[in-house]
Amino acid sequence: MTAIITATELAQDLATQRPPVLLDVRWQLSVAQAAGAPAFDGRAEYAAGHIPGAVFVDLDRELASAPGDRGRHPLPDLAEFGAAMRRAGVSADRPVVVLDGGQGWAAARAWWLLRWTGHPDVRVLDGGLPAWQGPLSTDVPAPAEGDFEPAPGAAGLLDADGAAALARAGVLLDARAGERYRGEVEPIDRVGGHIPGAVSAPTNENVGPDGRFLPAAELRDRFKALGVSDDAEVGVYCGSGVSGAHEVLALAVAGVPSALYVGSWSEWSSDPSRPVAVGADPQ
Repeated sequence: MTAIITATELAQDLATQRPPVLLDVRWQLSVAQAAGAPAFDGRAEYAAGHIPGAVFVDLDRELASAPGDRGRHPLPDLAEFGAAMRRAGVSADRPVVVLDGGQGWAAARAWWLLRWTGHPDVRVLDGGLPAWQGPLSTDVPAPAEGDFEPAPGAAGLLDADGAAALARAGVLLDARAGERYRGEVEPIDRVGGHIPGAVSAPTNENVGPDGRFLPAAELRDRFKALGVSDDAEVGVYCGSGVSGAHEVLALAVAGVPSALYVGSWSEWSSDPSRPVAVGADPQ
């Protein structure tokens, strides 16, 4: 099973007797929102047109719990997450395809959560809605209740201490923009910089101009150049565990297992006792 699916493959799967459950997670990070601008309204975007049968999933309310000491997008309450997935029609024995507006971050967050909690068959629509060439609908589906019960895995998740240790013993990738990693700008969090030992690996460099992932061989070469080897333990963090999920997905496309520090920089930087490195040097 691959981690992504093309729009052509999705159209074929949707035409079968047992099509995948389709989740639309339209969301985007808005730096302007931090300054008081209106938030991006993913539900309104969904209502204006979506792939027929797709169910809207709210990242802030269903794929995360309330912001706080654990970061801007902490893990959701698992009972609430499971209920939301069942309302969307997710069952353990039925494939799931997740998409967003094209950036891929939000879809990757849903993909990661479903995989980490035990769903065996989840893929992300490569390129998101802009890659879809079929019709759109404004009808809101009412899927039959699913039976998915989250069962978190022992691997794949890092906390702050685990991320700090991995930065020394393995490879910890920072998926944010390079200027935030270096501490030159920080539009959202308390302080700029990075976790000491982490390597800058902006997630937007994993995709081409069309928003689709680079070929797996190119991704493998990229991560190898960043220090990822066959025997290295790999982790990823970002600002709040969203774009980092996209990098975990890129690593999966490349055939590299990795773990996500969900609290990410928004959690790390909120604790003044934790060290902060600045500049291009990981240390």
